[in-house]
Amino acid sequence: MLIRILSIAICLLVSAEVFSQDKMLTMKDAITGYHLYPRGLNQLQWADDDHYSYQDTLNGEKILKLVQIDRTNNGLTKIITLDNIQKAVVAAGGDSLKRIPRVRWTSNNTFRFYHNQAYYQYMVGEQTASKLMDYHPGEMGHADIEWKSKNISYVKDDNLYVNDHQITNDGGNGIVYGQSVHRSEFGITHGMFWSDQGEKLAFYRMDESMVTEYPLYTLGDKPATAKMIRYPVSGDPSHHVTIGVYNPADKSVIYLKTGEPKEQYLTNVSWGPNANYVYIAVVNREQNHMWLKQYDAKTGDFVKTLFEETNDKYVEPEHGLTFVPGQDDQFVWWSERDGFNHLYLYNTDGELIRQLTEGDWVVTQFHGFSDDGKLFFISGTKESPINRDLYAVSFKKSKKITRLTQNEGTHRITPSPNNERFIDNFSSTITPREVRVLSESGSSLGTLKSSGNTLKDYKLGAMTIGTLKANDGTTDLYYRLFKPVDFDPNKKYPVVVYLYNGPHAQLVNNTWLGGANLWYHYMAQQGFVVFTIDGRGSANRGFEFESAIHRQAGTLEMQDQLTGVEFLKGLPWVDSSRMGIHGWSYGGFMTTSMMTRQPGTFKVGVAGGPVIDWGYYEIMYTERYMDTPEENPEGYKANNLLNYVDKLEGKLLMIHGGQDDVVLWQHSLMYLKKNIKSGNANLDYFVYPHHPHNVGGMDRVHLYQKVTDYLMLYLK
Repeated sequence: MLIRILSIAICLLVSAEVFSQDKMLTMKDAITGYHLYPRGLNQLQWADDDHYSYQDTLNGEKILKLVQIDRTNNGLTKIITLDNIQKAVVAAGGDSLKRIPRVRWTSNNTFRFYHNQAYYQYMVGEQTASKLMDYHPGEMGHADIEWKSKNISYVKDDNLYVNDHQITNDGGNGIVYGQSVHRSEFGITHGMFWSDQGEKLAFYRMDESMVTEYPLYTLGDKPATAKMIRYPVSGDPSHHVTIGVYNPADKSVIYLKTGEPKEQYLTNVSWGPNANYVYIAVVNREQNHMWLKQYDAKTGDFVKTLFEETNDKYVEPEHGLTFVPGQDDQFVWWSERDGFNHLYLYNTDGELIRQLTEGDWVVTQFHGFSDDGKLFFISGTKESPINRDLYAVSFKKSKKITRLTQNEGTHRITPSPNNERFIDNFSSTITPREVRVLSESGSSLGTLKSSGNTLKDYKLGAMTIGTLKANDGTTDLYYRLFKPVDFDPNKKYPVVVYLYNGPHAQLVNNTWLGGANLWYHYMAQQGFVVFTIDGRGSANRGFEFESAIHRQAGTLEMQDQLTGVEFLKGLPWVDSSRMGIHGWSYGGFMTTSMMTRQPGTFKVGVAGGPVIDWGYYEIMYTERYMDTPEENPEGYKANNLLNYVDKLEGKLLMIHGGQDDVVLWQHSLMYLKKNIKSGNANLDYFVYPHHPHNVGGMDRVHLYQKVTDYLMLYLK
């Protein structure tokens, strides 16, 4: 087995520091110790291409700093105090403020902010404020403000309103307006889409009346009552979605004629320039065919199909159209058609002009064009799958690509409005955090903040990031390993494997702590080796890597986890008889899979919110990776964990949220029921009755204390 250590320096640096540290983490530190993570600058943002702003402290008082950049790198700074803002707001008829508000700059002299059910605008030079609009978030669910036109759309009782005008009347009883649809798959995060200048609003209408209901219990009622949610499971009827267009000028509503079949996915809703057309990436229920379609925003008529994409496994559009500035007939389109997520230039006749980026790496962000239109800027994984870098790409046919960030690690980029400068929030396994300003060419215009090691007083184990070869002999699998504190190579240590290994997630990154959180260090302080490997099925490695699990979700992933296990067993200081495994959601599914389909590998497991039977998981996600139960009965059977209950060896703690609307509570309850019937006493069970899919807040400390206690009980 080939092992390639990526960061020898990590081990040397951390190991050298360990012996001078003696402070230990508490569980509360590990879960809610946000002060122990390297900090950036609060409210850091661009005001325009030449000014940035952030919150700071001056003489013990919170202030806003507005900094102007000039070419000599000597910024001119303006200070805005709470007293400045407060006096201006009171003069405008508002109430006083207790703290600096969260602001959004609209120019280098103007920002807006929300305060006491209203939005205000503050003029820096004049030190005056004015009320922009009233806003009552308690009454306006799923609100969306279009600032150019000052129109506000919101949902109330499942109906859609614009500027207090009710534009739909049949919401409720399975009809939902203006909210995310298709279970928030396909990159969908909201349900209202204003055109560029706010002239028109496109919105989702979802009819869920044909979808099976599922109860979420309200335990505070006496007796408990049930709130029914609509949850479409794989193979069953799906909801029907249409898209409306509202014109505030004449208060008219039309619906796009998206046609049949009704069970289709309307994704990546995009406005064309001048609000004349709406573009939709229409995906069939089978999710193997996508049509990019154009609709008339005035009549709702279908205009044409620009192009199609097909794949034997699945297509998954997650980004709308980005029109080229000054070219109303050209747009940028994202696609994995060549095996990696890249950008393509099309015209509105549907003709491919050229592919803009290419190679065995993925584009992760598109930042936009330079002011002269000669370049565009992206973030991607060109240097390494675990890094993120900023690149400038020629918009000409040459496709010349220039790396603008030089330090190895993860660069989180915030571009200025016209991409003339960039805020680079940088982190790596050896650099806690550095915040810099970069020019269009990538040169540094100054470091805004350099965060020291906030864990320097703590006794920590050394971390290593490396790669292993998968069982195909060619595919690299990235892993992260924490050694116990006071490591002695002559001792034998227990191991905790933390995993997810499902689509849309990447756990191992070249960031501070390697993408881990402080719980890993806490476990290393308790004397554990803590290990994670991103197997096939994980994100940001290309379509073949992620789609390798197609029709057999849960099978190939076990092979890659076993590659990690064999690596661990080959380490002379690992006690292979004391290995535990833990994961949540897809990781909970994988934990249960490893405990029952590879019995004896792990002595103990903790599975949180696990999928047990893919036939009970939601349509959009499941049918993408597994097809329907009718089309793939063998795959559903092979990966149904109810079929392996009697194979459980070792101890397994299963945890679920009683309000889980993502992985239904029914999954683990079915597993518990069958386990009881089997007579297997190795399963323990715990419920957080009032939590959804994830256990948050201070209860998360309780959760991880329980997880840790269980692992300690059976491994130490």
